[in-house]
Amino acid sequence: MAVRTLQGRSPAFWVALLLAALWPLFAHAQSNAALERQVKAAYLYKFAGFVEWPEGSFARPDSPVVIGVAGADALAEQLEQTVAGHSANGRPLQVRRIKRGDSLAGIHMLFISSLDKAHAQELLAASRGQPVLTVTDADETYGLGSMINFLIADERLRFEVSLKHAAVARLKISARMLSAAFRVQQVAG
Repeated sequence: MAVRTLQGRSPAFWVALLLAALWPLFAHAQSNAALERQVKAAYLYKFAGFVEWPEGSFARPDSPVVIGVAGADALAEQLEQTVAGHSANGRPLQVRRIKRGDSLAGIHMLFISSLDKAHAQELLAASRGQPVLTVTDADETYGLGSMINFLIADERLRFEVSLKHAAVARLKISARMLSAAFRVQQVAG
């Protein structure tokens, strides 16, 4: 016997009606997530051209800039599409997905998703003092030593930069990139 509620309609009817009513909001959220991934990928691609790594960071003059992505497979996929066939400062760009336990050897930039805070802490600790530009998307991980952090400001994806953490890694960030940052944390002196 079917269950009937409110004017003889089944609970399944009301669930279907609710889902139909909420679908535009869900679709909008999905499109916002896709747009956010595209913008993050574009920023990561552009960051590679505005950073100067210390001597010895690359094995050869034609070695690629390797961008590691941890905890964000959809972003890694978007970034692979974004950098395909492109270069930064004459170096090809390459994307590597970083899983728990992977070495950071050969990584020049590292995006760390905030989804797994313990893994983010491990990666930031492993990269500390290494010439690896670390990029995160959470205030907690930015406070733990990330050099660049994505944030939403004025309904736009922006980024903030910690020159203190970049200096420890011996990375130089272009003044042009710093002028585009939402906020720059200077080196305490």
